[in-house]
Amino acid sequence: MNYSEGRIGRVFVLRLQDGEVLNDTLEAFAAHKGVLRGLAFFVGGSADGSKMVVGPDASRPDEIVPLLHALTGAREVLAVGTIFPNEAGRPVAHVHAAAGREGGATVGCTRAGLTTWLVGEVVVLELVGDESRRTIDPATGFELLQTGADEVTDSGARAATGT
Repeated sequence: MNYSEGRIGRVFVLRLQDGEVLNDTLEAFAAHKGVLRGLAFFVGGSADGSKMVVGPDASRPDEIVPLLHALTGAREVLAVGTIFPNEAGRPVAHVHAAAGREGGATVGCTRAGLTTWLVGEVVVLELVGDESRRTIDPATGFELLQTGADEVTDSGARAATGT
């Protein structure tokens, strides 16, 4: 495990409008306000036809193929995610959500296009004093989070200091 340390900076409260796409809106807002790192919490509804990534296609061992799921009907949604800059310095959101309707739920990543239905409330907590960023992992092609140089071993001792 790698880790870094920061603190909470500004706090923002957003009301997404009907039809706004969660990740796109969150990333545009973060870029506009200069929020490079943060936590985001979403409560609201998703529109019919919203899409979520619900896992990799396990039948493809040679490559990672995301499984997409289209949501039917408006749904209640709870989501949490992070914001970190990519290698170009642009804030990128990674958000996972649970979207439910009539006792059934779908859980997945919102990057495929979760569209707000009527109500979308987001609280963003800015993280400052941290230099973590997303970098391209050559093995997967994903932008993976890279934290500071400190490492913790499985026993919980700090590998960097030998304690």
